Amino acid sequence: MRTVDVSEITAAVRQLFIKANYVLPDDVLRKIREYKEQEDNGTAKNILCLLEENADIARNDDIPICQDTGMAVVFAEIGQEVSITGGLFRDAVNEGVRQAYREGYLRKSVVNDPIERVNTGDNTPAILYTELVAGDRIKLTALPKGFGSENMSRQKMFAPSATEKDIVDFVVETVRLAGANPCPPIVIGVGLGGTFDYSCVLAKKALARPIGSDNGRHNRLAEKILEAVNNTGIGAQGLGGRTTALGVNIESYPTHIASLPVAVNISCHVTRHADIIL
Repeated sequence: MRTVDVSEITAAVRQLFIKANYVLPDDVLRKIREYKEQEDNGTAKNILCLLEENADIARNDDIPICQDTGMAVVFAEIGQEVSITGGLFRDAVNEGVRQAYREGYLRKSVVNDPIERVNTGDNTPAILYTELVAGDRIKLTALPKGFGSENMSRQKMFAPSATEKDIVDFVVETVRLAGANPCPPIVIGVGLGGTFDYSCVLAKKALARPIGSDNGRHNRLAEKILEAVNNTGIGAQGLGGRTTALGVNIESYPTHIASLPVAVNISCHVTRHADIIL
């Protein structure tokens, strides 16, 4: 049995959220550059150039890529042979978020209650998903999730007879309804299967993976969705062109015979994710 003190978890979470907010992941930046070269709409091409420049400035000057530094989402894979000592895991994660948002000069965007809406002042509590896995390590993945794009996300309980085309059409409809609101070019996380609630978790988890990573048996579906979305003409920042989405990631899970849950979690061009293994 390997022991990990909660202080290590706090330090790791602090590091991850500062890094994620200052440094755009390589997979996202690479896609922005690729689409910039392919784009034949002058306005869209110029926007993509500006997005690349903005990311470079943020990385070089240690400042946030976007003013919305997100609600803190953490995926934790905890090895069953790890003993966490010195306090509660959830408290350690929230302390790391608290330190990151204060010391990294990141905007605090969390309110204490959906109705009362008093700011908590430190961007806690985080949204925390934990999974027990084999081994004696802890993998932490941080997603600072902006809500201009989060607000555009949708979920639908399809009948089990739904086709791939029905799913593609639903994602495209979601993107059309969103328009310029999520600051395209976007990254799309799709969750297939599970239950109503778990399909949404899957869609969020999909955004934690690099763009272009393996979608398993759903690689072709992801390609169809991406092609259809980029044919909408919404384009960068909603001003037209071929670049509405940078990528589509899909996570799936077995589901009930009577349903086909589908969730679409939209993320803006600042799709931030960072991970570490302790």
